[in-house]
Amino acid sequence: MADKRYRDYADFLGDRFDTKMQKLSVNTGRSCPNRDGTIGRGGCTYCNNMAFTPGYCLASDSVAVQLEKGMRFFGRKYPQMRYLAYFQSYTSTHGGFDSFRSACLEALGVDGIDGMVVGTRPDCFDRRVASFLGDIRDAGKFVMMEFGAESAHDATLRRVNRCHRWADTVEAVEIACGAGLCTGLHLIMGLPGETPEMMLQTVDAVNLLLPDTVKLHQLQIVADTPLARAVAAGEESVEQWTVEGYLDFCCEAVGRLHPSIAIERFTSQSPGDMLISPRWGLKNYEFVHRLDRRLAESGIRQGMMCKYRH
Repeated sequence: MADKRYRDYADFLGDRFDTKMQKLSVNTGRSCPNRDGTIGRGGCTYCNNMAFTPGYCLASDSVAVQLEKGMRFFGRKYPQMRYLAYFQSYTSTHGGFDSFRSACLEALGVDGIDGMVVGTRPDCFDRRVASFLGDIRDAGKFVMMEFGAESAHDATLRRVNRCHRWADTVEAVEIACGAGLCTGLHLIMGLPGETPEMMLQTVDAVNLLLPDTVKLHQLQIVADTPLARAVAAGEESVEQWTVEGYLDFCCEAVGRLHPSIAIERFTSQSPGDMLISPRWGLKNYEFVHRLDRRLAESGIRQGMMCKYRH
């Protein structure tokens, strides 16, 4: 767009790379500490990991094989593409430092991989991991931490069985920044018990941390999750987003978000055979096009309503 209303992920990557980049998801077969009994059982109430794990990510394959499969898929259309290994499934830094270290080094040894994005929980990140990843960054590779924060409200985090606090997110971002790593936060809009104003308060809290990027998306009710069962039984209620309602909310969120933070996405799209609601019938890019028009019509630009200026 000639008149961009917000900083997007392409802007963030464009500041760091001179060619088109693509994240390639990697599944290292790890679990989560609130699934395996380390801190809890059952996992987050809304989570079905298969809803966002690409088909080529088989934990039975080595990290290198998974990345090579991904590169073959994207390379047919974009032969000049370069790649970032994306440790996405479950909690990448949980389950032992040595195996995590080995997986990272294996990924970086694959030709065409220029760095990595490490997805994890904020309570599964410590100074040892940060120091190791900082050394990789110092050696010239791109490294970014992506923390599943979800909400700044501890009551919400308890309600959905996250088993961590917002303070854990604050500490994780501080440790990562201290090691010179890029940081991103993942947020879910519409978690049980939250009003739109509470969600905007999470945006305000993110501004105080000033991560490099945020991902936000609408809460999806996905099959075979505790949340889906609770909603069906009338035991839990959630924000029932319509497209128009979520467009209005995203406009407010863009206006509140600090202008230096890049927005990686606004929506998520689970497979049709797993998604219960909301079923909008829109591709992610179609939603973004509608949002771009709505922002232009309303005169909203990123950060114009931001409460905190650094």
